[in-house]
Order: sequence, then C-alpha cells, then structure tokens
Amino acid sequence: MEDTRNQNMQPGLEDRVVKALIQRSQKAKDFAYCPYSKFRVGAAVLTVDGSFFTGCNVENAASNLGICAERVALSKAVSEGHQRFKAIAIASDLKDDFISPCGGCRQFLIEFGSQWNVYLTKPDGSHRCMAVEALLPAAFTPEDIQKEKKEEEKAQI
Repeated sequence: MEDTRNQNMQPGLEDRVVKALIQRSQKAKDFAYCPYSKFRVGAAVLTVDGSFFTGCNVENAASNLGICAERVALSKAVSEGHQRFKAIAIASDLKDDFISPCGGCRQFLIEFGSQWNVYLTKPDGSHRCMAVEALLPAAFTPEDIQKEKKEEEKAQI
C-alpha cells in the first residue's frame, strides 16, 4: 500500500521492482547487528543497471563507530563498481512512522545524485517515496567542490 504523501517522486520504477526493493530491505533488516539500541534497520539499493545491494546497521560499543544500513548498502555497491543509482528502500520495525535516513546518510545519498528515489517504508510494506534532494535541501554536493576549484583557478589567472 503506497502512502499518498510522495514528494518529488521520480518516475520509472515499476510496482514489481519497488516491491522487490522493499522486500530486500526488509530481509536485510534481519541481519542487523544492534545489541545496544535494538533498533534494526535494513536497506536495499537498486543500481541503474538493475543490480541490487543490501545492507544492515552494524553497531559498535564505541557508538560513533557504528554504520547505518544505507551506507552499508551503498558502500557494497560502490565497492563492486556501481556509482549510479535508481532507488533505495529503507526498512525498520517502526509500525506507526515511515523510517527516514539520519542526516549523515542523507549526505551520503546525495553524493551519488539528487534525483533518485528513496522509499521510506513500514513493516507492512507501505511506503513513501521522495527524491534524495527532498531529504536534504540546500545540500553540500560534489558540484560545490567543483565550483570552489574553478574559483581558485580564476583567482590564479
């Protein structure tokens, strides 16, 4: 069941692909290592060539060393040579609210573009779809670094 509050939803994914992506994120959640928070999160990312990569959150006794499911999934994809994505689905055990990525993950997502889909889900499979850019307005992006380099080059002339 899809939530009707979609923001900047990007077209192009068939319902069966969205369902498969969400199911993979829910399955990835089962592997979460979260002995401290007990807050399980799973993610599944879909590359532009149709490959799927999953990830789960992995906590650490030194809390700042834990890693979120979204970053695990994206890092797995990047480590296999993928850098362009169509969508990511995020799953948790929250029943009343759609899971949403933390600020660090939002910045990590936008590194790979602002115009791809993020499916925020509930355990029953319902979801809300947003473009990455809607999650992090006025983001610092790779283009900002390129602008600064160009300005430095102009100053040296």
